[in-house]
Amino acid sequence: MASKKFIELQDFTVEQLHSELEQTAKQYQKLEFDHTLKGLENPLALREVRRDIARLKTEIRRREISEMSGEQLSMRTKIIKRRRNNR
Repeated sequence: MASKKFIELQDFTVEQLHSELEQTAKQYQKLEFDHTLKGLENPLALREVRRDIARLKTEIRRREISEMSGEQLSMRTKIIKRRRNNR
């Protein structure tokens, strides 16, 4: 089942996703810095912010793939197969 945050992200535009990613990344850096210096009251906040960043990146990438042409998708499939064969 999809999380609330994932459902909310689907309503964002691509520009909003990029700006949200930028803000969240800055927030994560600040939290990490604060945690290093004086510790956080709730260190699990770092995990939540990291996961939010991953959700944003995933949604951005999902939209990039959905906008690809058939030729680009076929090239992507070939690259993935090649990577799997090289393992």
